[in-house]
Amino acid sequence: MKEYEKYIAALIRLHHGLERQGPGDFDFSEYIIRQLPELPQYPRIADIGCGAGAGALILADRYRVKVKAVDFSIEFLDEMMQRARQKGLDDLIEPIACDMARLNWEPETIDLLWSEGAAYNITFPGALKAWRPFMAVNGVAVISEMSWFSDKAPETVAQYMKGLYPGIKTESQNADVIRQTGFEMLGMHRLPSLAWWKNYYDPLRENIKALQDSDDEMMKTVIKETEEEMRFFEKHQQDYGYTFYLMRAIRS
Repeated sequence: MKEYEKYIAALIRLHHGLERQGPGDFDFSEYIIRQLPELPQYPRIADIGCGAGAGALILADRYRVKVKAVDFSIEFLDEMMQRARQKGLDDLIEPIACDMARLNWEPETIDLLWSEGAAYNITFPGALKAWRPFMAVNGVAVISEMSWFSDKAPETVAQYMKGLYPGIKTESQNADVIRQTGFEMLGMHRLPSLAWWKNYYDPLRENIKALQDSDDEMMKTVIKETEEEMRFFEKHQQDYGYTFYLMRAIRS
């Protein structure tokens, strides 16, 4: 197994059993859904980078239609389907194990595209370019992206982010990307910092405790990086975080 594959395997193991593999919140997601324009009676929905399905399950329950749930991790998809069965939603979830940058779907077949904290894997501009062809006429996308909250980040934060996510942009820069890739901006909403702690970091800490004595050197590396990320966010959460961008596909 290559080093990168070992790293990803350790990340997946560290996040095993968690409801979320990144910051998020049920009530906040419901709030975002209420901000969306009217969709078709039976919208065609996709959750790209769904992880263990926190977003996909909300969408399936809310709209009562089948949701295409895409993730590269079979482990996370299995966890999602287990939760879907527990909620009686398994008939409404279509798990798809594939690369989010290489989706083989028909053009203009998605009315609502949802993606939380996953677009960075192929960059925000790359994600919008890759997914735009699948959007139906007037289709709506909700994509959360790590963003600067001001035009000038403190130097300490900027240097740290070069290692964590060098592609990070300001909200205004991301708004420009949206307009340049065939969408119109409908709104943007910052995920409250509480959602990082209550729904992600605090549960993740429990997994860290269970794995911190592991002999796996890669797991030790992943835990060290994760704890550093937590400490840094605690100090600088006013400077960056996840912004949910709401957009509608328009004809060029």
